[in-house]
Amino acid sequence: MSPVFVDSATIEVRAGDGGHGLVAFRREKHVPRGGPSGGDGGRGGDVVLIADCSLTTLLDFTYQRLYRAGRGGHGGPNRQHGADGSDATLHVPLGTRVFDADTGELLADLVRPGQRAVVARGGRGGRGNARFATPTRRAPRHAEPGEAGEVRRIRLELALLADAGLVGMPNAGKSSLLTRVSAARPKVADYPFTTRVPVLGVVDPGEGGGGFVLADIPGLIAGAHLGAGLGHRFLRHLGRTRLLVHVVDLSGQDGVPPPQAYRVVRTELERFDPHLAALPEIVAANKMDLPQAQANLQTFRRELGEERQIYPVSCVTGEGLRELVLAVVRQLAAGGHTKDAEGKG
Repeated sequence: MSPVFVDSATIEVRAGDGGHGLVAFRREKHVPRGGPSGGDGGRGGDVVLIADCSLTTLLDFTYQRLYRAGRGGHGGPNRQHGADGSDATLHVPLGTRVFDADTGELLADLVRPGQRAVVARGGRGGRGNARFATPTRRAPRHAEPGEAGEVRRIRLELALLADAGLVGMPNAGKSSLLTRVSAARPKVADYPFTTRVPVLGVVDPGEGGGGFVLADIPGLIAGAHLGAGLGHRFLRHLGRTRLLVHVVDLSGQDGVPPPQAYRVVRTELERFDPHLAALPEIVAANKMDLPQAQANLQTFRRELGEERQIYPVSCVTGEGLRELVLAVVRQLAAGGHTKDAEGKG
């Protein structure tokens, strides 16, 4: 069974305190007035996040909410330095953004494998009295305490890394499309909200074309930006994509005319985040194997206007999927900004 998908968590991290410096004097035979010999305390450990390719969820951070690094050891006699505290190393999925939970400040955006971010720094170790000796003050009797390590609440937010994202209303056929063009196997069924978590698939167009990562998120309904349905929870996963593939059920068998279904999703994108609505878009006019879809196609084209890239497809017969995939490849290769008129015939 695959792990439960969790894409946000708030935890508390506590770096280690620095060790205290020591007040000590040499007590050796034949050295009646030995000088100061107190050593420094060790530094406290840091709390470090590391981006890990093998992880896909923040689930573990919902079970454990507090993470501590080791404190530094105290200084010893004979100028012995206290041991440094051990770091607390936390592995998070690629695409994790780290925020200060109290201020909202973005602390790190972990997008490269092995990328590290120190989110709480350990305290400095205190100096022992040997550090304070001077020619005029040969027997200092004080040392420094170690500094406290940083303590902060951080919010982890996972935003999947994908080149293109599938959007559309529930039952538009996004999961079926992802299944047909990639090796991903999301749940597919003939009822709304079959997809309850984002799913990634790698698409290989073949013939030397550049592969790309395609993300499927739960369907959007009217009011999604206010929390209706499921898709609003996952819209931020589209924030890193360069292109939207808008899947529309051209058959209208759910009672929603295709132009209206298209406009509902566009409205929710705009209200949730204007950045998402501004992304380049390719429209996949799906379910062309049904007679109603054929009848609706021309009206749909007319309603959306000539500037929209519309590719008639069928996830049942495979019609148009090759052309759709190549259009995505071209758009991504062009930087996601160049209009592509092919497929509008």
